[in-house]
Amino acid sequence: MNRAILIGNLTRDPDVRMTNGGISVCTFSIAVQRRFPNQQGERQADFFNIVCWRALAENCGKYLKKGSKVCATGPIQNRSYEANDGTKRYVTEIVAEEVEFLDRPGQNNGEPRSQAPQASAPSFGSASGFGDAVEDDELPF
Repeated sequence: MNRAILIGNLTRDPDVRMTNGGISVCTFSIAVQRRFPNQQGERQADFFNIVCWRALAENCGKYLKKGSKVCATGPIQNRSYEANDGTKRYVTEIVAEEVEFLDRPGQNNGEPRSQAPQASAPSFGSASGFGDAVEDDELPF
């Protein structure tokens, strides 16, 4: 079985391109914090390259930006290519079959990254018939 499930933050804005055949491909990298701190008490991070294709690539390019929190799921793939200087290069990447956008509302989630952030969602206070207003920090998830 070859399946990776990674949760982390984008280290740069996604790069969306088109292949010669007209298929969208998006690449980005995420930083995933390690579970336990090192001896100095700092939590280190590992960096992973992610690639996705077609509609998923277009959505990632449209809605994600540097710092966005995502969960990427898919197989790990190794490939090699010859660089311009004639050396052989090796690449390990996750070919994302699913990318879940994990940012909370009000953090530019669900809005194209080219637009300015909108006002936060309206609260559901007693005026809307849903009881007392609940702040985001009070939610159990």
